[in-house]
Amino acid sequence: MKPYILMLPMSWYVYLHLFTLALMWFGPNRTVAVALGNQTDHLALLQFKQLISSDPYGILNKWNSSTHFCNWNGIICSPKHQRVTKLKLSGYKLHGSISPYIGNLSRLRFLNLENNNFNGNIPQELGRLSRLRYFLLSNNSLVGEFPLNLTNCSELKSVDLEGNKLFGKIPSQFGSLQKLHIFYIGTNNLSGKIPPSIRNLSSLNIFSIGYNNLVGNIPREICFLKQLKFIAVHANKLSGTFLSCLYNMSSLTGISVAANSFSGSLPPNMFNTLPNLYFYGIGGNQFSGPIPTSIANAYTLIRFDIGGNHFVGQVPCLGKLQKLWSLSLQDNKLGDNSSKDLEFLKSLANCSQLYSLSVTNNNFGGSLPNLIGNLSPGLSELYIGGNQIYGKIPIELGNLTSLILLTMEDNRLEGTIPKTFRMFQKIQYLGLGGNRLSGDIPAFIGNLSQLFVLRMEENLLEGNIPLSIGECQKLQFLNLSLNNLRGAIPLEIFRIYSLTKGLDLSQNSLSGSLPDEVGLLKNIGTIDVSENHLSGGIPGTIGDCINLEYLHLQGNLFLGTIPFTLASLKGLQYLDMSRNQLSGSIPTSLQNIVFLEYFNVSFNMLEGEVPMKGVFQNASRLAMIGNNKLCGGVLELHLPPCPIKVIKPTKHLKLKLVAVIISVIFIIILIFILTIYWVRKRNMKLSSDTPTTDQLVKVSYQELHQGTDGFSDGNLIGSGSFCSVYKGILVSQDKSVAIKVLNLKKKGADKSFIAECNALKNVRHRNLAKILTCCSGTDYKGQEFKALVFDYMKNGSLEQWLHPWNVNSEHPRTLDLVHRLNITIDIASALHYLHHECEQVVLHCDIKPSNVLLDDDMVAHVSDFGIARLVSVIEDTSHQETSTIGIKGTVGYAPPEYGMGSEVSTSGDMYSFGMLMLEMITGRRPTDEMFEDGQNLHMFVESSFQDNLIQILDPHLVSIEDGHNENLIPAKEKCLVSLLRIGLACSMESPKERMSIIDVTRELNIIRTVFVDGETN
Repeated sequence: MKPYILMLPMSWYVYLHLFTLALMWFGPNRTVAVALGNQTDHLALLQFKQLISSDPYGILNKWNSSTHFCNWNGIICSPKHQRVTKLKLSGYKLHGSISPYIGNLSRLRFLNLENNNFNGNIPQELGRLSRLRYFLLSNNSLVGEFPLNLTNCSELKSVDLEGNKLFGKIPSQFGSLQKLHIFYIGTNNLSGKIPPSIRNLSSLNIFSIGYNNLVGNIPREICFLKQLKFIAVHANKLSGTFLSCLYNMSSLTGISVAANSFSGSLPPNMFNTLPNLYFYGIGGNQFSGPIPTSIANAYTLIRFDIGGNHFVGQVPCLGKLQKLWSLSLQDNKLGDNSSKDLEFLKSLANCSQLYSLSVTNNNFGGSLPNLIGNLSPGLSELYIGGNQIYGKIPIELGNLTSLILLTMEDNRLEGTIPKTFRMFQKIQYLGLGGNRLSGDIPAFIGNLSQLFVLRMEENLLEGNIPLSIGECQKLQFLNLSLNNLRGAIPLEIFRIYSLTKGLDLSQNSLSGSLPDEVGLLKNIGTIDVSENHLSGGIPGTIGDCINLEYLHLQGNLFLGTIPFTLASLKGLQYLDMSRNQLSGSIPTSLQNIVFLEYFNVSFNMLEGEVPMKGVFQNASRLAMIGNNKLCGGVLELHLPPCPIKVIKPTKHLKLKLVAVIISVIFIIILIFILTIYWVRKRNMKLSSDTPTTDQLVKVSYQELHQGTDGFSDGNLIGSGSFCSVYKGILVSQDKSVAIKVLNLKKKGADKSFIAECNALKNVRHRNLAKILTCCSGTDYKGQEFKALVFDYMKNGSLEQWLHPWNVNSEHPRTLDLVHRLNITIDIASALHYLHHECEQVVLHCDIKPSNVLLDDDMVAHVSDFGIARLVSVIEDTSHQETSTIGIKGTVGYAPPEYGMGSEVSTSGDMYSFGMLMLEMITGRRPTDEMFEDGQNLHMFVESSFQDNLIQILDPHLVSIEDGHNENLIPAKEKCLVSLLRIGLACSMESPKERMSIIDVTRELNIIRTVFVDGETN
């Protein structure tokens, strides 16, 4: 194909090149033709750069005439012709539109602009790229219809446009791409039907169009694609009877059609005709009938999800599914409330890879078999709630020691909670509500230290709430309502500072007072202690629960007045204090709670005038009956008017008021003078005693105070040994920031501040946390104040992604293998820069997941240089400028030689990096309780990864994922093994045996090239 010259100005320059073009095609001088092609590529790339409005990492800085374009970042040329064959700029947060001049890169075979912020349409000129094989533009903000001219690129093998804002229909012409292997266009706004021309894509392996608005049925023509391996059309508006011919396509390895409106039953022999199927997901449709008995022969099946349909009958024997990892049967009509319903659980004991099992909300009856304790030792999620299961909970259930989540709610279980539940040392979510369980809440509940959610509501539990529950210091939601519990509320509950989602103790027989310690739950969202026998006053400290939204105190014996401190609860939406013995007036300050939508104080002994602003303006949101001495308020309340009180001040009273006013003014002036003197004196001392923090741009305490709402707890996003971190707004730069405030009362905090300033003042790298400014001065109380200001990272820390807290979320935060690989490379790049590219070697000394922050695009940034060391190299000798802080890292990540007094070193950082790599792949912390008797994470991986890889992996890495490589499973395994080898090489006990960061960076980039980018030549 002849090269195109597009949109160039018609000048002598163009005529010269047109003349050269003629020579190339009609004359014998091929060197001239190559020169023309080179110049065309050069101009096209410069035009591409011109439309980039933001390049935060400076990746295009070298794109200028001082360097040949084949050496520019992201450009790969053919060695022979020096023409551009690959344009790879993935993940650099580039803003702008895609230049149509890209259509001039006539030899381009690989175009990857994924994970940026490109907007506008996809230029039709890209259809001129006749050699293009890989077209990857996923996760941008591109709009418009599918680029029709792209169907002219007959060499295309892979198209990925997922995660954009494309609309319109899939054109019928896309069937002309007969060499297409992979087609991803999910997560857009496409409509219309899947065109029947898909029949022509005879080489298609993967067809993924999930999360769109497509309608109609899957065209029957798709069944002619003999190479098709994975079809994913989930989360659309497709309907009709599911194509039976798909069940005869022996090439299929995955079918994902969840969240549509497909109907019909499953053929009895379907699993006999799909011998390679490992993923089958049809949840959230209208399928009916029984589960085919042929599933017993689905030996390759890894995930089977039919939840949210209308399946009936018994579950067949599944014992031969040796590779089964996830079984989802929830929300159907399976079982007939008989004793044989749960027999299939016995056969599941043979499924040694089973990680997740859900049978929630069916018609299963009978009792739980004792053999349930023989299920896979790696079973982590077990959902059996919402059925008709009766009898006692088998003690053998305690054998499932890997359980992270167990829900058994809304059945007819009875008896006591088995003592064997003390073995659930990994449990994070335990749901036993809605049964007939009796006896005391066992004291061993405090040993379940990983609990996030504990639900035991609506049972027959009795006795006191055990004091040991205070040991559950990760608990975020506690529900013990609708039981027969008695006694006082343990103070230990109010010292579970992690309680943020809610505390529900309602409808029991609890007595005593609501203690002042309730104010310790500063971040809690809901408190419900209604319908008990609580007495005494409502503590004013409840106003310290600044994030409280729902407060239920009704149906108790509370006395005294309504505390005015409730007005501090700015986010309060629901307040019910009815049916108590409260007296006094309604505080007028409550009318200032902007979000308050319901206020109930019925049947108390309140008196006085009802406020008329805020929630009190709308009678439909108020309940005040049974308070005969209330008056005023809006007319709809039909309360009597309040009497007018006239108070005439006496001469004596006037004299007393004047004397008080004069005294107050004198005291204020005196305090003001003393404060100025004390602050000046302290500032002089600080200026002489405080070491320099170098020439960092300073910001005032006032601006930081204003940008964080006075350093409110609502803006607190983390804390460490020497600091607290707040989210705020830096008004001077109009951006969200993270503000690290030093706790100067802690020994070493001041030196931590200096160490971090000195470490970060001259370093600039895309994978390092960037210090924007700092503050070193005094606060409003005249006390010393120091803070560092960084860019705010929306996606938090790597720690939060590796060990997510929200186990009950429909979409928990997890990282796939590609993300983990990219994050690992980011961290390695940062260490390479610190160890080899800075004027002074910087030793981080505390590499761990909580010190790795992730920005909006999941790019990793190494942070927290509070114990970093600077090393100056002078004539082959080195000396360290240390912070003199005694800490040398974190237990589990710090190398063993540091514990024996060795100096910090680059090999020490490599040990920490190696342990972090192993943690990213296994999902286990180096301090995991499983490591006993001298064992550690390194030994655990070293002894198992070659023979039993799947057992040591983070379960989220074992799930079925879509990928670009048609041999996904072998490729993933090879990638994982390579990463584990690097992690082991970096975490060797001897520093001399550890891998260097130079070798690590090179190996990781090779892995990414092979696994992610693929072979494209």
